[in-house]
Amino acid sequence: MAGEADFDAFYDATNRRVLHQMYAMTGNLADAQDVTQEAYARAWQRWKTVSQATNPEAWIRTVAWRIAASRWRKAKNGIAALARHGTPDHSPPPNPDHVALVTALKQIPENQRQAIVLHHLVGLSVDDIANETGAPTGTVKARLSRGRSALAELLTDTGIEVTSHTQGGESHD
Repeated sequence: MAGEADFDAFYDATNRRVLHQMYAMTGNLADAQDVTQEAYARAWQRWKTVSQATNPEAWIRTVAWRIAASRWRKAKNGIAALARHGTPDHSPPPNPDHVALVTALKQIPENQRQAIVLHHLVGLSVDDIANETGAPTGTVKARLSRGRSALAELLTDTGIEVTSHTQGGESHD
């Protein structure tokens, strides 16, 4: 049975040679290092089998080469997709109010944040939130109330007006 010491000895005896071979095959030292490292990591995961191969170094070399070829195919496909579809449109910068709201949401307790998001952004009713989260409706209402109060404090300095209505102006409390 092959163990860690056997793998370490194999790695020490072969890694520089395989790296140089992959460098010669790929023409890029960083790529050669990446694919060689990945091939040895895969060999370690299957070391009991790989160590019994006729030529474990050939196994490493084959796997490294296949990884490199796979990366090239992905890059080639990406370039083809870019040529087909063109560069993506640039997105506008985020709205400062949105950034302030997300920052404030991160500062309130998770259960309040969940209730606020489900109610005000997703548009779920209190009953729907209770069903989804497994919390009683009274608890959901309390979380909404506390969450709104916490957000109101956090957002007063940013100039964002905090309201308790949902989409369509209807309250589901």
